Amino acid sequence: MKRINVHKVVINIGVGRSGEPIDKAKNALLELTNQQPAVRGAKKTVRDFGIHKGEPIGVVVTLRREPAIEFLKRIIAAKKNVLKASSFDDYGNISVGIHEHIDIPGTKYNPEIGIFGMDVNIVLTRPGYRIAKKSRRSAKIGKTHRINREEAVEFFKQEYGVEVE
Repeated sequence: MKRINVHKVVINIGVGRSGEPIDKAKNALLELTNQQPAVRGAKKTVRDFGIHKGEPIGVVVTLRREPAIEFLKRIIAAKKNVLKASSFDDYGNISVGIHEHIDIPGTKYNPEIGIFGMDVNIVLTRPGYRIAKKSRRSAKIGKTHRINREEAVEFFKQEYGVEVE
């Protein structure tokens, strides 16, 4: 029950405006993940940036199971097998930024799409975490069963050969 798994990998591209850039970002994520991205709207209006509440400003894809692990291996290769210690939070989740999506191995530059940066969030779980999410008779996850920062770092070192600095 203490075995740690990759639950999901969430890839987010924030464009900041609607229209053609959103379509290009959707195509970039579709090309990277072979999965249809979802469009996300602005949470509030920001006049200085010309953004209105509900206006589409980003795209997101959630990968689970095998596609998540395959994409995670490519992301770690793009980061040259080095992750910062500040990328890990207290609950064992990891957030990594990619400056240019063409840095990911197996991706070629497409002039119709351009170049996008992205945020990649990795969520780790253990067997039994479902008890906190289910609607009927849900319960809290015990303190000793939660994943902490040190366990997440050790998992990435052992499973993926990552150096943490």
